[in-house]
Amino acid sequence: MARWGAARRREQAAWQAEFTAFVTATAPNLRRTAYLMCRDWHLAQDLTQITFAKMYAAWGRIRRTTNLEAYSRRVLMNAVFDQKKRRSDSEVVLAELPDAPHRRAADTVELHVTLLRALATLPVRDQAIVVLRHWEDQSVDAVAGILDVSASVVKTQSARALGRLRALLGEDFVRI
Repeated sequence: MARWGAARRREQAAWQAEFTAFVTATAPNLRRTAYLMCRDWHLAQDLTQITFAKMYAAWGRIRRTTNLEAYSRRVLMNAVFDQKKRRSDSEVVLAELPDAPHRRAADTVELHVTLLRALATLPVRDQAIVVLRHWEDQSVDAVAGILDVSASVVKTQSARALGRLRALLGEDFVRI
C-alpha cells in the first residue's frame, strides 16, 4: 500500500511539472491574446489565470490527447466571452482624449493605440476572429476549431470585420 502512495505522488509530481512547463511556455502568448481582446493588462492576467485554472482541473484528461495550445486558446476565448457577458466593456478608459477620431498614426505606439481602439469597436466574436486569425496568425481551420464555428463563418466574419476596420481607420491610415 505504501508503494501505491509513493507511485501516485511521483505521477502527480510529473503531471505538475508538465503543467508548470506548459504554463511557462504559453503564458506570455495567452496574456497578449487576452490583452488584445480586453485592452486591460490586469484583466488579461486574470483571464489567463482563469484559463490555466480550468486547464489544471482537466489536466489529467487533456495532457496527452489534446493539442494543448489550441485547447488553451479556446478556454481563453470562452473566458473572454463569459467576461464580456458579465460586464459591459463599452467604455475604454484613456489618460487623454483623442484629438481627432481619424488622426494619422505617426509612430508604432500611436499605431498600436489606434488599432486597439478600432478593434474595440468590433463585436467580441469578430474581435476574437481578427486577433486569432491576423495577430496570432492562426489558420482559418484553427480559428474555427478554437471558436467552435465553421470555416466559412470565420472567413465571412473576418472579411466583414476587416471591412469595418478599414472604414473606421479611413483611407489615410498608414500601413506598416
